[in-house]
Amino acid sequence: MFWEVLSSMAGPLAGRPSRLVAIVLAVLLGGCSMLPWQSKQAEDDTPSALSTAGDNGTEAKARTGFTVTVEGPDEARELLDKHLELQRYRRLDDIGAAELSRLMVAAEANARELLGTLGYFTPHLVLELRDTPAAKTPHDVLIRVDPGPRTKVVKTQVDFAGAIASDAAADEQRERIRSGWSLGPGREFTQQGWDNAKTLGLRAMTAKRFPTGSVQSSRADIDADTATARLAVTYQSGPAYRFGPLVVRGAERYGVVGPSRIARLPTGEPYDQQKLLDAQERLASSGYYDSVFLTLDTSAGNPEFAPVIAQVREAQMQKVVLGVGFTTDSGPRVSVDHIYNQMPLLGWRAVSKLSIERDTKLLNTTWTGLPGEDGWKWGSLAQLKREQSGTYDVDSGRLRWGRSKSEGRIDRALFLQYDYAVPSGSDLPATAEPAASAVSANWNWTGRYFDDNANPRRGWGLALELGAGYTLSGQRLPFTRMYGRWMGVYPLGRVAEGDAPALARQSRIALRAELGAITAKEAAQIPSTLRFLTGGDTTVRGYAYQKIGTVDASGATVAGRYLAVLSAEWQRPIVWNGQVTPFESAVFVDAGNVADKARELSKPKVGVGAGLRWRSPVGPLQADVAYGVDVRKFRLHLRLGVTF
Repeated sequence: MFWEVLSSMAGPLAGRPSRLVAIVLAVLLGGCSMLPWQSKQAEDDTPSALSTAGDNGTEAKARTGFTVTVEGPDEARELLDKHLELQRYRRLDDIGAAELSRLMVAAEANARELLGTLGYFTPHLVLELRDTPAAKTPHDVLIRVDPGPRTKVVKTQVDFAGAIASDAAADEQRERIRSGWSLGPGREFTQQGWDNAKTLGLRAMTAKRFPTGSVQSSRADIDADTATARLAVTYQSGPAYRFGPLVVRGAERYGVVGPSRIARLPTGEPYDQQKLLDAQERLASSGYYDSVFLTLDTSAGNPEFAPVIAQVREAQMQKVVLGVGFTTDSGPRVSVDHIYNQMPLLGWRAVSKLSIERDTKLLNTTWTGLPGEDGWKWGSLAQLKREQSGTYDVDSGRLRWGRSKSEGRIDRALFLQYDYAVPSGSDLPATAEPAASAVSANWNWTGRYFDDNANPRRGWGLALELGAGYTLSGQRLPFTRMYGRWMGVYPLGRVAEGDAPALARQSRIALRAELGAITAKEAAQIPSTLRFLTGGDTTVRGYAYQKIGTVDASGATVAGRYLAVLSAEWQRPIVWNGQVTPFESAVFVDAGNVADKARELSKPKVGVGAGLRWRSPVGPLQADVAYGVDVRKFRLHLRLGVTF
């Protein structure tokens, strides 16, 4: 276009070179104003950005056109300060009083609309334009707000359309959606509460059987004169879905059989979002995959047998993981893990670990196969360990062979085990217990019913261990070993399930209990690694790690045959300036003991103290200061994460 203009002008100006040059320069300079740096310069030269000279010739920044002052309840004031449309025009320093008056008319309607989202549909508003020549701005818009009564819900109607309306198997689901409606009669109406109620109801419907459900219609009838609201919503469920086959995408080494056995998707059963997430979690935590994402394919056209798409990325065949850590129980730690995801010939997964801590050295390897059709998988363990056990160091070894299964919240294991333990150290007295070894058959069961296993706020967990075996050192005598631990987290006070702010502020009581017993003749030489010690960060605080045990003939602390531990802890979120922080406070009392006779457990070691918790991105970081009543000493306990 530029060249066309020059061509059209070249003829008439051919005899006037100086005039032609002037025109070309003018066009070029005009075009420079379109360059990015020139546009920025032009913006900098606008009146709002220029400095103005005062009476003394110094420069001062231009004044803002006006300010907005809102007077009223905090909730209303914060809403209007943040969202009122009038706030957008404050930076216009050349706005006149007449134009500002017109903006105030629109601002009143906008303020009423915003207050309606909080449930105030009959507010009393007074807008006043004040001149403020002595201030930094020439005008101030004062808005006085009396929100009036907040609208309350007097009736709620929840209806259904689609398969859920006529499916007898969905009766319980419909009732659960209706009974769980969070904005029922008597509750205060807000737009956010209305939106949340609809979303929660939809979530409850799509979580089971009806993944393609939607809100078909919704209506909120507001009577401003009586400050009441009547709500109605209809959910369209769409068809009911059932799980079809697992379709794996991205698998190379393990094909389709391996992922299917690990995921254990309930093919043929009604769709359940939690079961889909559980299958995804099993695949992700198996170690065979770096990433896993499961989705129900609702576009396949067959709701009665809808395929589940598993998009996976397999982990590397071999991997080495280096780690460092620190606990007040064991001091600094360095570790090396080697992972072999498909061993030659056997095809099992091997995880080998070398860990060196202040008082513990560990070397072990765990081999596991893929699960069978029933979900059980074979596995083995070989381990060498040196640790401080009571007063002495103990060199120990362990071999294990058996089967295990993880299903939902429950882990099970059945295995044969060989153990040996040898007290060691240069200062080992002649009266120290001899080396011991044993073989045993064992059954383990663990159930976790927490809302969050890594950071529980409510729920409980139970672990049970039962074993029976024979000692292989000294006299060959039978023995049984029983151990159980329990933990419960119970919120204090009643809070509505949908009231997230109140739930976040809710304090709770955490209770723990451990019981252990070995029954055998007194002459039975049972390895110390099968007997019990306690004390430390996760047992009886205020005492050193595994320093609570029985006392032998030389006065040394050694492992005993009976164990009992009880703990109670009050946990409370820390609120600062009205906001919930990621920190929590805790006060606690722990009590426990170890003995060779059950009646000797009646005199427990007690620890009391207080602590601070930080909900870090990698898990709760816990710092406790505990006083050991029996040893009359304070001890600091640090640990990361909650393990059950």
